[in-house]
Amino acid sequence: MPLLQFDTTLSLAADEKTTFAERVTELYTREMATTAGHVAVTIRERTDAEMHLGRGVDGPLLFLDAQIRRGRSHERKRAFALGTMEYAGDAFDVPDPNMKVVFTEHPGEAMMGVDRVGGEWTEK
Repeated sequence: MPLLQFDTTLSLAADEKTTFAERVTELYTREMATTAGHVAVTIRERTDAEMHLGRGVDGPLLFLDAQIRRGRSHERKRAFALGTMEYAGDAFDVPDPNMKVVFTEHPGEAMMGVDRVGGEWTEK
């Protein structure tokens, strides 16, 4: 179960959050070669005082902490990160310098729900 946690200074309406989560899930499934049913997305709005970026420019900030199962190539992760940032930039006018993505990889067994424990990911 990937857990895609967004922190942002954007103020988004409920429908914008839903659309954002759906689009990010679509990007994740395509770029990471998986299905959507287990992708979890959180969107946390923060005040300007709660988020800082040394090289940031005027405009909203958007940070993604992507907790994923290990095994994806650098190219897959980069494609997902770039696609997500391009979408956020276009949809919400977030300047490129104000977006950051960090991947943390876990063994499959460390990712679980009530009904299952994840396995290792392999390229098919």
